Amino acid sequence: MAHDEPKLSAALEKRQEKGNLRSLKISESNLIDFSSNDYLGLAQNQALKTLVIERYEKDTFKNGSTGSRLLTGNSALIERTEAELSSLFSAERALLFGSGYLANLAFFSSIPQRNDVILYDELSHASIKDGCRLSMAKKISFRHNDLPHLREKLEQVSKSANVFVAVESVYSMDGDFTPLEELVALCDIFSAKLVVDEAHSTGIWGANGSGLLKELNLEDKVYARIMTFGKAMGTHGACVCGSDVLINYLINFARPFIYTTAPGPFEVIAIQTAFAFLADHPALSADLKRNIQLFTTQLQLSETHIINSESPIQAIKIPGNSNAQQLSNLLQTEGFDARAILSPTVAAGSERLRICLHAFNSKSDIVNLCALLNSYFQN
Repeated sequence: MAHDEPKLSAALEKRQEKGNLRSLKISESNLIDFSSNDYLGLAQNQALKTLVIERYEKDTFKNGSTGSRLLTGNSALIERTEAELSSLFSAERALLFGSGYLANLAFFSSIPQRNDVILYDELSHASIKDGCRLSMAKKISFRHNDLPHLREKLEQVSKSANVFVAVESVYSMDGDFTPLEELVALCDIFSAKLVVDEAHSTGIWGANGSGLLKELNLEDKVYARIMTFGKAMGTHGACVCGSDVLINYLINFARPFIYTTAPGPFEVIAIQTAFAFLADHPALSADLKRNIQLFTTQLQLSETHIINSESPIQAIKIPGNSNAQQLSNLLQTEGFDARAILSPTVAAGSERLRICLHAFNSKSDIVNLCALLNSYFQN
């Protein structure tokens, strides 16, 4: 046994005692899906799957990309896809990554420089925070969606530093929106560079799934956007959207880009085809939004228990890891796959049941789920 394994075991035992030990589980396919990020059902759409396979088999693609893009992994297919994405998102350029995590890691670890400042929302995704940790810039958090607090921070640092402000358009744990219009105006006052992660809005808002910033006509008011394809788009990968100079800098200095194997042809074709399919099926987004409205009207919980959200992500507050897990287990015994989010993923005391709504959830399933939750909290 390695000499440090007792330390590892002790850390695992401590997690076990706190009720937040993680383990890998195979999703139960017989449960009604209220937990996945497959908001539009594209990950399970058989017609889309057939189109991806047909497009892949039309050419003699390799099984893999064979290397990083700066060596042997670049291709006309990747560059064509990036051009299509930059057009869709109305960006000067787009740069593909294997995941949203890698895209955030690449951006925040390389673009902000020594003596710069990154102001990030305290509920930003772990990939943003990890990228900030790797940056030479100074890192400062501000209270979630608290623009007066952000203004205070900007007043403190903007005169002496180049400032980046990092947010998400839709937050993955609470399902709430960033006040983008007000945020854009505030960053403009202080000449701060706004960076928006659109992981949970890509595919749902904006023409053909181009994101919330596009829907609000704010895409040219931000410094960079991270668009992710592993959620509503039902595939994998992400891209950073920004200026030609920004993208060239990432290609030259972002280690998660330079030292990573390029996406393979099948993955790139899946991204292309998913957006083409979504453009031909606009009803998917409309169906999702109707289901969100149905859920929010059927659920009769007080503000003590519900975080108001107009996104597919609905959070039911139930403090305590054991309490949240108990509710999740109860719903699963009733046939609903809804997962508990435990600390330390969220702060202790803010544990919750995280419900993800989808275009494919039936009206009866949503009504029955809400009835179970209403009954649970009334007893």
